[in-house]
Amino acid sequence: MPEPTNEVLVSPAPDTVVAPIHQYTDEQAAKIKALREYADTLLLPPTDPYYPWELRWLNKPDTMTRYSRASKWNFADAQKRIKATLEWRREFKPDLIPPEDVRIESETGKIIINGFDRDGRPIIYMRPGRENTEVGPRQLRHLVWCLERAKDLMPPGQESLVIIVDYKSTTLRTNPSISVARKVLHILQQHYVETLGRALVVNLPMLLSFFYKGISPFLDPVTRDKMRFNPDLNELIPPSQLDADFGGGHHYEFEAKSYWDQIVAACGIAPDGTRVQKIDVEATESVSPSTPSTTVETDPSLSETELEEKLADVSISKNVPAHLTSHLEQPPLVMIS
Repeated sequence: MPEPTNEVLVSPAPDTVVAPIHQYTDEQAAKIKALREYADTLLLPPTDPYYPWELRWLNKPDTMTRYSRASKWNFADAQKRIKATLEWRREFKPDLIPPEDVRIESETGKIIINGFDRDGRPIIYMRPGRENTEVGPRQLRHLVWCLERAKDLMPPGQESLVIIVDYKSTTLRTNPSISVARKVLHILQQHYVETLGRALVVNLPMLLSFFYKGISPFLDPVTRDKMRFNPDLNELIPPSQLDADFGGGHHYEFEAKSYWDQIVAACGIAPDGTRVQKIDVEATESVSPSTPSTTVETDPSLSETELEEKLADVSISKNVPAHLTSHLEQPPLVMIS
């Protein structure tokens, strides 16, 4: 048995090759471009406080591609999907959830992010047996907070994550209800499209098999195809990245404060839910004057030397994994986001 550790794995194994890498035909690329043009017509006005965050999400390299693939390249369906998600994000504001608002939900380790699979997907472990709170909106906000943090930790090129649901010690009392599961599925399937890479269910007792029969009608075929029951996790996850509870070599011992502090630091989350000490370089042409004060703007016409001098004024936390800052050499725009 490896030595116990409180270290949370926030970077993939060094030899990881990110997969899948999606290639697009000229026709598909044209549809992706057209979807972005459509999304721009839906943007909030620059005076809206949430405008910078909405623009940030639209500018992420995987947003238009995921919605295009999810719609199976049906442009009208892609338009409908992205419009619905923009409306949901304006109401829910998933990228601005203050950590302290949901921290209590993490105190037993019922949902943790730790490690990466062989393709570089972040792993979210869910252990319903560790449920510690009553059903309510905060539970859903905590789950969304975790999805956003897993996306923060994705290495360049990776667009999906792994969820491992461990039913060890789960009882009828601690297992989520079918109504709660439906809400979770709705968010995953409608607003985090093409984000679930694998859903792995382990230690499922016969007593709870009815639960999956109950939610089966609400699983779209794509999600259902990604689910596997009691797989050999070592085939999918490097031993160094897999929790020892499942036969891996990472003997992680959960400690609530240590875990929370490491995830918040690695993702650069400020107390108010905004971002600190984490640099994103995003291929955007402009930023509104209403961008929060945590933004460092650069003129795209700056020389490489001038850009480096400007970057030198920005402090980056030692806790931020290298793969989250390695793209600083790309100069279009530098944002603390």
